[in-house]
Amino acid sequence: MMKDHARLMQAFSALGEIVGRKKLQKIIFIAKKHNYAFHEKYQFHFFGPYSEELTLRVEELCNMGFIKEFNEKKSGYYQYRYEVTEEGQAFLEAQNELAAENLTPFLKNLNEQSSRFLELVSTLLYFDTLEIDQRIEKVQKVKAKQNYTDEEIAEALAYIEQLNQLV
Repeated sequence: MMKDHARLMQAFSALGEIVGRKKLQKIIFIAKKHNYAFHEKYQFHFFGPYSEELTLRVEELCNMGFIKEFNEKKSGYYQYRYEVTEEGQAFLEAQNELAAENLTPFLKNLNEQSSRFLELVSTLLYFDTLEIDQRIEKVQKVKAKQNYTDEEIAEALAYIEQLNQLV
């Protein structure tokens, strides 16, 4: 059980700071799709792939004092920000499991992207068993309110190929 918590702590530690619950969900999902050792189960939700397990693990890490969750009011909604605490760093150092060698640059690359873009990328990856034309059609259907342009979709597909090279 604690191995999955430790893997999440490795992600938090590598990133330093994650701004947004949605962004966190997408970062972990995309890393999982690229065969990093995250085991949370995902289902399709309002903002693309979502893991209730991940939400619960993050809550547990907050309750244990390993990560600190800050919520800030932004234009009528709350945005969440996460940082590793000293206790969390000590927990991570006590674990015998090392992070994959290229996990940190992979996660940092993802964290530099916008939540909107990661939502598109993760949705494309969620439907990766479909042919490319079917994936694009599916994204345009399930994400109609986002109004992703053909250019944004092409950029997301190119980004997925770029991520494949980082693994």
